[in-house]
Amino acid sequence: MKVLIVGAGKLGVRLAKVMDAEQFDVTLVDRNPKKVERLNEQLDVLTIEGNGIDITFLKEIKAKSYDLVVATTENDETNIVICDFVKKLGSTKTIARIRDIEYSNQTQFIKDTIGIDLIINPDLSTARMIAKYLLRDMTYYTGEFANGRVRIVDFNIKTNERFVGRRIMDLSDLQGLLIAAVSRENDLLIPNGETILSQNDTIYILGTLDSIDSFTKKYKLNGTETAIENVMIIGGGNIGMYLAKKLAKSKVNVKLIEQDRARVQVLTELLDHVLIIHGDGSDITLLDQEELESMQSLVTVTGLDELNLLVALIAKRHGINKTIAKVSRDNYSKIINDLQIDAAINPLNITVSNILKFVRGDRVESISLLLGGEGEVSEIIANKEMMFVNKPLYKANLPKGMLIGAIIRDGEVSIANGQSVIVEGDRIIVFCHSSKVAQFKNVFIKKKGGVLREIWNRQ
Repeated sequence: MKVLIVGAGKLGVRLAKVMDAEQFDVTLVDRNPKKVERLNEQLDVLTIEGNGIDITFLKEIKAKSYDLVVATTENDETNIVICDFVKKLGSTKTIARIRDIEYSNQTQFIKDTIGIDLIINPDLSTARMIAKYLLRDMTYYTGEFANGRVRIVDFNIKTNERFVGRRIMDLSDLQGLLIAAVSRENDLLIPNGETILSQNDTIYILGTLDSIDSFTKKYKLNGTETAIENVMIIGGGNIGMYLAKKLAKSKVNVKLIEQDRARVQVLTELLDHVLIIHGDGSDITLLDQEELESMQSLVTVTGLDELNLLVALIAKRHGINKTIAKVSRDNYSKIINDLQIDAAINPLNITVSNILKFVRGDRVESISLLLGGEGEVSEIIANKEMMFVNKPLYKANLPKGMLIGAIIRDGEVSIANGQSVIVEGDRIIVFCHSSKVAQFKNVFIKKKGGVLREIWNRQ
């Protein structure tokens, strides 16, 4: 599959890395020659200096020969024009990143008029993820699948003697649950029953809502069993704005702190039933004045990862039940589990997951990335072409680094084991290490689904 990515910002580079790992033929374009030169040394993809809205340039690089074009520049209008141009040149599928609030209510019109196949809004998607965390009272949220019937949480075992030094198969506290991944010293492992847990491992646990709820209560994972009523948001950018609007509609009392006076004025015009405060969200005196300790949750979504983490830690030390920080940098994802905050939300992971779901097609229901993209969790609809269908899983011989965690059939969830038999039409939850994503595609997707199916059918 040939993919053209125009715009080598954080999203474009992350997407190029992930798609290269899936053995796609990726070309990354950017107007900045220094950036292109640097990325040429860092990435194993073709990098080209050029202007994505220059029709001559698009013809020179044969844009119409690409199966998918993704426009990820910093400018919404540029992304729209790029998709329009390459569609007219004959490219098969297009994806545009569009973030401006002015466009958020017009996405369907833009898609229909220009022919863009997928519009992604990282800020809106991130706000929705955080709101879901808060409004549904999830603890240590990683993801949920099967329309909310299956949940995954992560839990740092620290020195807990019920887990440390024991084989997974010997654990007695996991009835109806499955340890599907283990984060150890910044590496992600896909375990089996013989895997021995070590001190400070973070385990990713999959189960039904009831079984997960029982586990989180037993081990007193951070969270609250009462409805969220008071939330403080630090940062009035698009994520903070979208989140405040969604929470206010759910009758949550929201205080939003923004340092830029001009932005405060904009937010005042855009938001109803939200208390907007002009000030520095890292100023402890201001936080005390605004009654931080009366909040049930604090969310930090400024443009600085370091500030977000710092303020979340401050809030945690003030006794705030749920603290959530937006963190975009890859190198921070590996230290999050060592910090005393409840959730770190990465807009890049959310956006890449949405794009992968689109690319993999109608057989893939949802995708989540773990530990900065070192692992994936996918929800897939089984079909008869899959090699493990209609046989016990112990005979499936799945490659190392892949694990089927749960099976959903007729609305009923069962945790997979060696005797489980998958039939056509089942939904299955699959864990996969990032180093195995190319094999994952061959094992689970075959020639089914969306963009991939159309391309395979032409070959």
